Amino acid sequence: MKPQQPTSFIASAQRVVNIELAAIAALNDKFDDNFTQACNLLLNCEGKVVVCGMGKSGHVGNKIAATLASTGTPAFFMHPGEANHGDLGMLGKKDILLAISNSGETVELLNLLPVVKRLNVPVIAMTNRINSTLGKHADVVLDIGVEQEACSLGLAPTTSTTVTLVLGDALAVALLDANGFTSDDFALSHPGGSLGRKLLLTVADIMLRGDEIPLIHEHATVSDALLEISKKGLGLTGIVNQQGELSGVFSDGDLRRLLDARVDIHGTRVHDVMTRGCKTSRQEDLAVAALNLMENHKISALLVVDDKMHPVGAFNMHMLLKAGVL
Repeated sequence: MKPQQPTSFIASAQRVVNIELAAIAALNDKFDDNFTQACNLLLNCEGKVVVCGMGKSGHVGNKIAATLASTGTPAFFMHPGEANHGDLGMLGKKDILLAISNSGETVELLNLLPVVKRLNVPVIAMTNRINSTLGKHADVVLDIGVEQEACSLGLAPTTSTTVTLVLGDALAVALLDANGFTSDDFALSHPGGSLGRKLLLTVADIMLRGDEIPLIHEHATVSDALLEISKKGLGLTGIVNQQGELSGVFSDGDLRRLLDARVDIHGTRVHDVMTRGCKTSRQEDLAVAALNLMENHKISALLVVDDKMHPVGAFNMHMLLKAGVL
């Protein structure tokens, strides 16, 4: 095999990207009444969406089923080869079959149609050939036709599988929007890993409580505030009034500014130099929302307050990092 120049590899890669980008752009013109009809069928499905495809279409179908399931549309993948030997029992009368075949003539898929029709299960076909056997027997046909595959031989499914994947994403997101699917709903199907931690953890799950909260009275001195900051290790302390309400905070940054101004830290009341109108969090806030607040305002720690502005907790960036939110 003759060695290739680096420029040849890059040229091939750019050619693939350009061909596939053009095919994805052309997909915009195919969102018509058929797409709307498919969305309505899926939206009103009382059972599950059963995605089916052979070969590369099957690999893409697996991903489409997973995306649908994680965005509020119950779905799973059924291998057509296995379905011909018993797994067709997965398909129920209230389900919808989403059949993917570039040619529309995949034998393993076509063999399923008589039973599918007998069950009166609606069929949504994703195919390159609308007038294929699969297309003719489907209730709705979604066109995944492309002008050319990105493969230089024009044989390996490349552009066609990319377009199918994008169309599957379009279906899933359209249904997500129509269902009013929220981040809380998303969290319920993603409890594991960093994604689950970001979506499920609340401030109450990570915050310090009780005596661990850095707090001093507003009549205390700056020196007292410095001792509390050092003792609790969050880089700030809350300042409370006689009713126990949060009046403000005093942080490491505030201390540096006072030292630069040569202020007497032993004789100055912290009430006179604290930061008022400080940002706070609530126990029920999502930890990721608190993180966004801290990043937007360049804050390294936050106090948590209740409805009466009484401090009930505190946390910092390190605690968010330890909890896997960052």
